[in-house]
Amino acid sequence: MKLQNSYLYSRMNKWIEKLYAIAEGKQRVIVGLMSGTSLDGLDIALCRVTGEGIDTRLSLLRFDTKPYDDLFRNRIREIFAKRTIDQQVFSGLHAWVGQVHGEMVKETLNDWGVHYRDVDLLASHGQTVYHAPQTFTGNLDYPNSTLQIGDGDHLAVTIGIITVSDFRQKHVAAGGEGAPLAAYGDYLLFTAEKETRVLLNIGGIANFTFLPASNSKKACFATDVGPGNTLMNQYMQMRLGMEMDEDGRIAAAGTVCKPLLQTLLSHPFFDLPFPKTTGPELFNLRYLFEAQQVTRTADLPEKDVMATLCAFSATAIVAAIRRILPLAGVPRIYVSGGGLHNPTLMQQIKAGLTDFSIAPFDRLGLLPDAKEAALFAILANETVAGNAANAEALANAPAVCMGKISFPE
Repeated sequence: MKLQNSYLYSRMNKWIEKLYAIAEGKQRVIVGLMSGTSLDGLDIALCRVTGEGIDTRLSLLRFDTKPYDDLFRNRIREIFAKRTIDQQVFSGLHAWVGQVHGEMVKETLNDWGVHYRDVDLLASHGQTVYHAPQTFTGNLDYPNSTLQIGDGDHLAVTIGIITVSDFRQKHVAAGGEGAPLAAYGDYLLFTAEKETRVLLNIGGIANFTFLPASNSKKACFATDVGPGNTLMNQYMQMRLGMEMDEDGRIAAAGTVCKPLLQTLLSHPFFDLPFPKTTGPELFNLRYLFEAQQVTRTADLPEKDVMATLCAFSATAIVAAIRRILPLAGVPRIYVSGGGLHNPTLMQQIKAGLTDFSIAPFDRLGLLPDAKEAALFAILANETVAGNAANAEALANAPAVCMGKISFPE
């Protein structure tokens, strides 16, 4: 048998042999990457992952966010969440984003004094440019679909590390909507025996993972709930030339327009059952402007529009969490994502959930800003060393291992 195995190894592609050794190891060093719809920067998490499935353990070794410059943001916005785009620009961006992300990782590892050969895997989410579940498109001629750019082969070649990327396609292919994926990592890392948890992430879109106590026998699930920062950021960029409302100061200075708020909250999406998914393809400036036209509030002062948009996000989040009370009683809420740094938004969420315990995500031992990048490291770990059965406890989510594997050569 040893001779036979030796013969097989001699004919094996060296990168497959390396991947086999990585999968067989007791632990893996994985760099997780996340670039969200807010386009603020690339989150880079250097993780040590031990085990797989419910025995998974993650240690965050280093973390940084490499901010995007205006060139990067503007190029992405040429195609972001748009139905009509320049195909040549799109084709070029897919490769270019992979190269840019690769150079950012290379620079960050160098700053940390980490050699790329000491990293087993790179786990890249890529950059979402369009998300089209049938519940949004209404077109049953095409299946659920989603699209992330930042080609994995370009990443692997740029930095010389085996890369796992394009995670969402397997989720869609197996019957899901491609989002949210957080439940897969949240379930493995943060399920508690006696505490029921809601892991709320407020990125461009707000979503949460419902993690029942493991002794309850209830099912875990993740769902989008509506806009997080996306509408506020889009409005700030268009009207004030700023990327965001720093510390929610402009929203705090304004007055909520109740007719506009009620119209924003009237979309059928909010009545759909959990789990569900959405994106800036729905919650965008066009959505806001149409609501303003209906309510005759087109001349509303900018600070009042921001106050209303902030209340829109907070109200949708509060309503969604309250919908799970029959399942959970009163769970403990842990918050991550950019919205955690908006005091105005957080005050409104807490005011709507006074009977809940709400804490930043670091209470669970992981930096809030690093959570999503680290979770993609977990997904890559499952793809290489785990198995699909580890996801069978998730409700209304396909039990799959996700991601495509790219070799540097």
